[in-house]
Amino acid sequence: MIPPVLPTYNRAPLSFVRGEGSWLVATDGRRYLDLGAGIAVNALGHAHPALIQALTDQAAKVWHVSNVYTIPEQERLAELLVDRTFADTVFFTNSGTETAELAIKMARKFQYEAGQPERTEIIAFEGAFHGRSTGAIAAAGSEKMVKGYGPLMPGFTHLKWPATEADHAAIRAAITDRTCAVMIEPIQGEGGIRVVPDQCLKGLRDLCDSTGTLLIFDEVQCGMGRTGKLFAHEWAGVSPDIMMVAKGIGGGFPLGAVLATERAALCMTAGSHGSTYGGNPLGCAVGAKVTEIVSDPAFLAEVARKGALFRQGLESLVARHPTVFKAVRGEGLMLGLKCTPAPTDLVKAGYSAGVLTVAAADNVLRLLPALNIPDADIAEALARLDQAATSLAQAA
Repeated sequence: MIPPVLPTYNRAPLSFVRGEGSWLVATDGRRYLDLGAGIAVNALGHAHPALIQALTDQAAKVWHVSNVYTIPEQERLAELLVDRTFADTVFFTNSGTETAELAIKMARKFQYEAGQPERTEIIAFEGAFHGRSTGAIAAAGSEKMVKGYGPLMPGFTHLKWPATEADHAAIRAAITDRTCAVMIEPIQGEGGIRVVPDQCLKGLRDLCDSTGTLLIFDEVQCGMGRTGKLFAHEWAGVSPDIMMVAKGIGGGFPLGAVLATERAALCMTAGSHGSTYGGNPLGCAVGAKVTEIVSDPAFLAEVARKGALFRQGLESLVARHPTVFKAVRGEGLMLGLKCTPAPTDLVKAGYSAGVLTVAAADNVLRLLPALNIPDADIAEALARLDQAATSLAQAA
């Protein structure tokens, strides 16, 4: 018999009643150190006082009004994002999946309005994750994502994840007079914490510029301060035409955004897109507070420092457990441990050790803690990961 909640997740036998900072408390009172942060969502941890205040202050005023009206909270957050990024304009959504849909629409509409309606093809990459809607799964293209859901949205070409000159040669060869855009995650999250090298991002930017192709960055998981820059592409010194943002921007409140240059976005006029809940006052009030905090240069410097501290400890962990771990990947506080056993086994071993982690593809264990995780909690995380690895090694 099917349960009341549609069983689309393999849920762990854990339920939580409250959280504070990097810690969650289960129904039985046990405390867990949360290194998943809702999969890079709780950027400032659980129950951050400033976010509670922003939410409750706004809740006492206005929760929701239609987007047929001007929404001051929405305009304030948009201005913050425009001021701190490459973008000239912002559209707000409720999730990362919704940002993928708009990014696809905007890119194709851009080429149409430019007098090139035949340019509809979008180049994407193996291992990608852009969401679960029909358009987003077509963009990802993996059998796991698309099997049984055909016919899929057409117009996507899937290439090998770029890491070498040969991979870039394949991208150059794939761009034709029908190519609309290139869509890529600067760091793949679901794909296994795979960092696109800076020179590859620079090469993509140059290639798109020379061919009239738009460049779309999906920073839903790697953005909002997670790498020690406000957005991961900043490390390479390049910028996209369109960017997808979600997860951390709401600090736990459902919120997403598509950021774009004026050139890319001019095609999106009144009636071209919309959202009932996107940009609601509650979400934008919280998002503005998150953005104020995480975009502060001192905060970002601390993320980079904490990331280096955590990575150093993880490297030692790899050395101590060579039969369990192979290598450390990532940037800032978007880290991964390449594993020998299935990462799901480590996730389960972590439950016994009181630490929460997230599995990813390519046999990688994801570590996505709150960006403000204290040094003491990083030390505790390393001790608990050590305990989980020891239990697996002993059971082997």
